[in-house]
Amino acid sequence: MKKTYHGSCHCGAVRFEADLDLSAETSRCNCSFCRKARFWKAIAKTDEFRITNGSELLSEYTVTGFITHCFCRRCGIKPFGRGHMEALGGTFYGINLACLDDASDEELAAAPVVFQDGRHDDWQHSPAETRYL
Repeated sequence: MKKTYHGSCHCGAVRFEADLDLSAETSRCNCSFCRKARFWKAIAKTDEFRITNGSELLSEYTVTGFITHCFCRRCGIKPFGRGHMEALGGTFYGINLACLDDASDEELAAAPVVFQDGRHDDWQHSPAETRYL
């Protein structure tokens, strides 16, 4: 069941809300960005995501045409990224679960994790080794 979570960057300048079902699926990826940033995400569709404060403080970084990484200019934290993929229904947001202010430790611990082989652009399959993710 979806629940509205509130999140922010480290300094609190960028704030957002996202309607997520953490019991459905979260994911970790081994692409160069996610691996280095230790990015753990849940997907929200466009109508399930709202920036509530600090949109003017966001900087964007795009490695490929697939994902735009959004960072707070003050503290450098990436609270979310934005992408477009027809298989996900068009535009979506990858929410950084570490930035959810009101997700309990128990909710995060119980969230199922799907591993994605982004290093080889094989998002539908897990990499052979996942323990480091």
